[in-house]
Amino acid sequence: MESLLDRHVLVLNRLWQAVNVCSARRAFTLLYQGQANVVWRDEENNYLTHDFQSWHDFSQAEPGADMVHAVRFNIRVPTVVVLLYFDRLPSKEVKFTRQNIYERDNHTCQYCASRLDRNELNLDHVLPRQRGGQTTWENVVCSCIPCNTRKGNRLPHEANMVLLKEPKRPRWRPFIHLTYSSPVHDSWRHFVDVGCWSVELGD
Repeated sequence: MESLLDRHVLVLNRLWQAVNVCSARRAFTLLYQGQANVVWRDEENNYLTHDFQSWHDFSQAEPGADMVHAVRFNIRVPTVVVLLYFDRLPSKEVKFTRQNIYERDNHTCQYCASRLDRNELNLDHVLPRQRGGQTTWENVVCSCIPCNTRKGNRLPHEANMVLLKEPKRPRWRPFIHLTYSSPVHDSWRHFVDVGCWSVELGD
């Protein structure tokens, strides 16, 4: 069972742009050290910030369902924090990983259009490595195992196969699958467009 201290917290920079995701444990450390404030949306949809003391006081006045029990007090688990001394902009680079290739290609074999689970997918070099093909966004696609085997060390047209679309480097990062099961918290939606870009998990 997930501990409350392992819950994911969205991290904003000083410009209120989403730049990271950390654990609630890390968020409490940043809050206590004065490096971040909690961002809270009130009933009138105003966004307020709390330092550690005011968040502690707010937690006592309005306890919520997600409360961490410390030795002398209980405190609410934040869902969004804003850094006070950090201006880094959200990264626009897409990490070249197996998972991100699956996301770019929508978990779909780029030859037969079958949408499959990850364990039924493979990665195929359009121009085979043995023939000088590089491991890049533009030369690697999702492929089911039968199609990958059928194509072998050939170009698609040599195997009478056609790509669904030309592989390209994504302009955005697929939104990270936090635990690959948890929905994005409602309080994040103002700061993160889940259809356009992503943030990274951090410590």
